[in-house]
Amino acid sequence: MNQEHADNVRLLEDLLELADPLGVEVRRQAMGGEGGGLAILRGRRVLFIDTDARIEQQLEKSADGLSRLAGEMETIYVKPAIRDLLGLEE
Repeated sequence: MNQEHADNVRLLEDLLELADPLGVEVRRQAMGGEGGGLAILRGRRVLFIDTDARIEQQLEKSADGLSRLAGEMETIYVKPAIRDLLGLEE
């Protein structure tokens, strides 16, 4: 595993730490490499992580989905690297 890959794995895990306080269930499943993202299922927020996708794609889709909930992050501590990833202001 190269350093960039390891950094992206850690960044994804840090990003996913926001899911629980935002009321988002995280599901990791094989989706062919092109799936993933935030969805509403039976009234519940679910963030799908496509385990067939490269880590960069998983990170991008997850950040894209969670960034839609930026207005709900005001009372949650968000690490600086994740703030940058989500495009949040300090």
